[in-house]
Amino acid sequence: MVKTATVRARIEPLLKQDVEKLFKEMGLTTTQAINLFYRQVKLRNGLPFGVVIPNKTTEKVFKDTDAKRNLIRCEDTNDMFDKLGI
Repeated sequence: MVKTATVRARIEPLLKQDVEKLFKEMGLTTTQAINLFYRQVKLRNGLPFGVVIPNKTTEKVFKDTDAKRNLIRCEDTNDMFDKLGI
């Protein structure tokens, strides 16, 4: 199919750089990734992921982890499961 439509968007430069690096690791161009996203939206008749507003607990965890507070470090998955009591 011939591609003649253009999508223009403004985005934070660092976010663009970081995401394009990930696309490259996956073997995708930005155009291919955008097409993939559009196709998924069309197939699902909506966003291909849930969009939620974090509750107070989740917001606190985000702030704490960003500040490197209240972190629990694990040696491996077994250590993590032990610490979680699983």
